[in-house]
Amino acid sequence: QVQLVESGGGLVQPGGSLRLSCAASGSIFKFYAMGWYRQASGKQRELVATITSGGSTNYLDSVKGRFTISRDNAKNTVSLQMNSLKPEDTAIYYCYADTVELTLPRRYWGRGTQVTISS
Repeated sequence: QVQLVESGGGLVQPGGSLRLSCAASGSIFKFYAMGWYRQASGKQRELVATITSGGSTNYLDSVKGRFTISRDNAKNTVSLQMNSLKPEDTAIYYCYADTVELTLPRRYWGRGTQVTISS
C-alpha cells in the first residue's frame, strides 16, 4: 500500500510564499505523473500542476509564473513552490501520484493540506 503525506500548508499574507511537499511511502515501484490539485470551499477540485517522471510540467493558467512544481524520483517526493500568493489561491491542496499495479493504472492521493491567503 502506498501513502502520500503532504506538508507545508499554512496561513500567509497576500504576496507571500509557501512550499508544499508530498512524500510517498510504502510499496512503490515507480510513479509516473505526480502533481497537485486544490479545492476551494464550495468549488470543484482543480488541477494545479503536474510533473512527469521525465520532468515535463504543466500548470493551471492562473498559477503560471507563480508556482513551480518539482520532484525527486529517488525520494518519491513532489513539491510545489508557491510565490506571489493571492487570496484566490486559498484552498486545500492535495498531492497525487500515478502508478501501475498489476498492469492497471492507479492514482494515490494525499489527505490534503490547507493553504490560506489572508491579510
